[in-house]
Amino acid sequence: MGDGEPRVPTAIAVTSADMALPPQDERTLPAAVLQDVDRRPLEQVLAELQTLVDQHGHLIVVCSRAVPASVERRLHTVRALLETDRIALFRPPLPPLGIAVLARQLRQLASCDLSPGVLASAGRLLTHYLHAGALLGSVARLDHVPVTLKAHARSWVPGSQFGVVAHPAPQLVKIGSEAALHGPEFGTWLLVAKGQLPSDWVTGTLAPSWRVQGLREAALPAESAHWWGTGRLTEFCAYLPDLSVLYQLVTSVRQSACHWCGIDVIGDRCVFCSATPPAYEDGSRGGDRALGHRRDPALGHRRERRALTG
Repeated sequence: MGDGEPRVPTAIAVTSADMALPPQDERTLPAAVLQDVDRRPLEQVLAELQTLVDQHGHLIVVCSRAVPASVERRLHTVRALLETDRIALFRPPLPPLGIAVLARQLRQLASCDLSPGVLASAGRLLTHYLHAGALLGSVARLDHVPVTLKAHARSWVPGSQFGVVAHPAPQLVKIGSEAALHGPEFGTWLLVAKGQLPSDWVTGTLAPSWRVQGLREAALPAESAHWWGTGRLTEFCAYLPDLSVLYQLVTSVRQSACHWCGIDVIGDRCVFCSATPPAYEDGSRGGDRALGHRRDPALGHRRERRALTG
């Protein structure tokens, strides 16, 4: 991670203060908090984002799919009015705590010698290394993970609790002596955000079974109750904490230039202009040709190409 020439780091923004987690290390940059963008005057939000772009060159907004539709509309409106391709709106399919963790990982990487396009597309890569879930007191209103009729019925039994993983693959179990959730196959830390449900099972059973290397607590994001369908929950997310590992993951993937805007990216889609590579006669895509199949020394096993195309 060479220092190189002095540069202004790309800004990483979140849409509420509770999505701006405390720094993971001394190099973690602060998040830009775009508070109440759908409620403030349009001119004020325009000026705020223009200032961020002027100061940092590029802006990556990491946004939960649980935010009100008005927030997303306002962000797209501002981006269009500014007529700029230097603002990326990134909405990965993660629960709110996972979104906050991913935003912090990008804030860590923003201190490194990564170009804005590579940093933005790194978000899609790192999403596949997050294991995000929750302990729920009810799954009656859960619509982000498949719920069986039996589980729905059990939700009405007083005292029932459910362990759920929403990402990378859906899992749901009723908490009992044999309850278990499949976790990451590599070393992680676990971030726990307690809502209106004790976190004992998460910290006392799940964490040891996932062999986490560290345990941290955070405030529950305001969006979490809406995303999970209940306020009776404890949310958790297993993640890679070390900047050196994150950097190695990102830089081990081959880079290519976006065929539309020319910015350097990894993967098959530019997060800034949303262009995907053209298809060739052999059926491959430009992004496919740019991806390597190298072994990941950071985790000790190979990652598949699909990790960049989800």
